[in-house]
Amino acid sequence: MTARRINSLDSYLFHQLAQAKKDSKRKLIDLGAGDPDLFPPERIIERLKREAEKPENHRHPVYEGLLELKEAIAEWFYKRFKIKLDPEKEVLILAGSKEGLGLSSLAFLNRGEEALIPDPSYPVYRRSVLLCCGKVVFYPLTEEKDWLLDLGKIKVTPKTRLLYLNYPHNPTGAVLDLDFLEKIYEFARKQKLVILNDMAYSEITYDGYTTPSLLQIRGARNLCLEFFSFSKTYSMSGWRLGFAVGNRDLIDALFKVKVTSNSGVFHLIQKAGIEALSLPPKELLKIKDTYRKRRDILVDGLIKLGWEIRRPRGTIFCWAKIPGSAKFKDSKRFCLNLIKKGGVLTTPGAGFGKSGEGYVRFSLTSEIKNIKMALKRMKEIDF
Repeated sequence: MTARRINSLDSYLFHQLAQAKKDSKRKLIDLGAGDPDLFPPERIIERLKREAEKPENHRHPVYEGLLELKEAIAEWFYKRFKIKLDPEKEVLILAGSKEGLGLSSLAFLNRGEEALIPDPSYPVYRRSVLLCCGKVVFYPLTEEKDWLLDLGKIKVTPKTRLLYLNYPHNPTGAVLDLDFLEKIYEFARKQKLVILNDMAYSEITYDGYTTPSLLQIRGARNLCLEFFSFSKTYSMSGWRLGFAVGNRDLIDALFKVKVTSNSGVFHLIQKAGIEALSLPPKELLKIKDTYRKRRDILVDGLIKLGWEIRRPRGTIFCWAKIPGSAKFKDSKRFCLNLIKKGGVLTTPGAGFGKSGEGYVRFSLTSEIKNIKMALKRMKEIDF
């Protein structure tokens, strides 16, 4: 009754977490999914309210996105990276960056062709490749290499077409510099690969680190797309707004797939996105500082409890190795035990791939008082 491709998909990790929270008989402290709890800056809300009063905003949205928003994105991109974009040809509005990443395989892979995917990584990359009957080829990331890809160990065949990239990295919080990004570009250029660079956490960074863009590298515009999200940067995860930038032919191909799946993003939300991009830096600094404070309390607390953990310089997550003294080294069993005994919801590392086994991802999307309570409960648990 169903297509064979569906059989290749397991249960979606974050749906499992939502179900675990729903099924729990006690109120959980949710340090699981990366869903910001912060309220969007007030100017964004006020713009949304004003636009809601305009009848024209309630018609079918523009398929490719409002030119006004695309121009605002091009302006923001120039201020941020000193790179000029053609707003009409090199920018595409998305219903969240997940939409673009999820549809990209349909635009760029033929049946049986290969996509290089980091392990561990955001599950959507793998699932999207499987849905278009492509072949997933994982390249492992390890703590010994600071969770950076080892270009010398990546296997490329005549069927390899795509390279998925994500820094700041979900789930580990790892980051890279422009020099390393240039090495990745040279590798992709020589192997004639398209790079799909997930930049969802590009603006949530700490300790003086600033995320570079592939488009800052001469020639990279010929073979890459970068995907950005309003969800984490502006606490707009429920609004479903994002964008892709890069090579105009790749943008056009992605648009042809996207236009088949939906009619575009509600104009109210696009107009609010314009407002978000015009916010003064202090608004973003306020959001980043909130996450940084939570990060430090969580990391320091876990270290006191005997966990091995690095202080991440990006994302809204902390990635920790399960203590050696724990009964369960299996991350799913460990996290289920943590829910049962401590009422704390986290994400098992195995859900991000084989290389994630033995780790747990903690989200910073809960108030400091909840993080402290979670640490208190964990201290009292016999793992």
